[in-house]
Amino acid sequence: MPHDRFLKALEQDLATLDARGNPKRHEKVIVDVVPARGGYGPRYRLAGEGDREFVKMNSNNYLGMNLRREVVEAEEAASRRYGAGPGAVRFISGTYAPHVELEAALADFHGREAAMIFSAAYTAMIGVFTPLVTPETAIVSDELNHNCIINAIKLARPKEKRVWRHNDVADCEAKVAEVAAAGCKRALLVTDGIFSMRGDHAPLPAILAAARQHDAAFAENAVVIVDDSHGVAAYGATGRGTEEATGAGPSDVLIGTLGKALGVNGGYVVGARALIDFLRESSPTYIYSNPITPAEAAAAKRALEIVDSAEGRQLLAHLAAMTRRFRDGLVQLGFETLQGEHPVVPLFVRDTPRTTALVRHLVDHGILATGLNYPVVPKGDETIRFQVSADHTEADIDQVLDVLSAFRG
Repeated sequence: MPHDRFLKALEQDLATLDARGNPKRHEKVIVDVVPARGGYGPRYRLAGEGDREFVKMNSNNYLGMNLRREVVEAEEAASRRYGAGPGAVRFISGTYAPHVELEAALADFHGREAAMIFSAAYTAMIGVFTPLVTPETAIVSDELNHNCIINAIKLARPKEKRVWRHNDVADCEAKVAEVAAAGCKRALLVTDGIFSMRGDHAPLPAILAAARQHDAAFAENAVVIVDDSHGVAAYGATGRGTEEATGAGPSDVLIGTLGKALGVNGGYVVGARALIDFLRESSPTYIYSNPITPAEAAAAKRALEIVDSAEGRQLLAHLAAMTRRFRDGLVQLGFETLQGEHPVVPLFVRDTPRTTALVRHLVDHGILATGLNYPVVPKGDETIRFQVSADHTEADIDQVLDVLSAFRG
């Protein structure tokens, strides 16, 4: 085999990764979805597990939109009308009416002048960052920001980069002052809205205030970029995310996803018209990559319409109630968690073998949850990340708590 040494090296790398105890390639395969019944939410069947049914406590589908009849029907109707895929990148011939309609709806939902969709939120972050970073740009970032932000910064190669201690606004201000002293013309302050591993939120009002305080030091402003992929449609009374929940007002650039609470696929950015027009001309992951399908765009628009309605507010209220029930239940059982209102609920185990054993216990009793061990998290921070959904009922939450209460590991 002409590349046998190359494959041997990859096999050795795989062995090293496996030794860390966090392999990702052994994916659970969902083969069936059992509709909600008898006071319980949907159940899932997995390959190799026969007729066993599982409660999903590890899904970003916070409002259950991917199973809603109206959303599925919108996608099916658009598929019949426009076909299965876009057939080209957008500036050639891949833009369809549902793409344009969805962008207008997203801009209106967030109170911005314009919006632009991408094939994923990850590519949105990379596609926004790389053209906005000039040779005279500084980036200041929270230390717990998502991997997409970390890689976007690496690809953008700013003049200066600083990382502030997680949610430490004083440290953020100090880092902004440092890059101002370095003579940068433009500063980009970037943070997650909701931090996906912990479910805590950024102090957006204080971060925006820090940017405004130092803005005059930069010829091209101090600009705040927020990735609120876990916040949009899952947080805040009307689903406007971390901006709404914290009373922050609009950030300068907001990136979101269609693939979590909206239940479909894709990412997007909203902001001023000049920003969006510039990105359409310069963003590589927009210009050179196919968009989401017209059908996905139609489904996402229908999901957004549901969120932005009285029914959507009821779903959000139910999601918040189920989240409180689960978090309060963890505390009553003596488990350690973080206080908060977002449906990402961490259970701190703080020990790798015990985390692995608890995840196995949950799976053995029909519960799917995600264990996070070192080196995904620092030693001593080993966690099980639970994610509550509006699909969950009180009976579902109580079932999971009962299973946790029986753990003796």
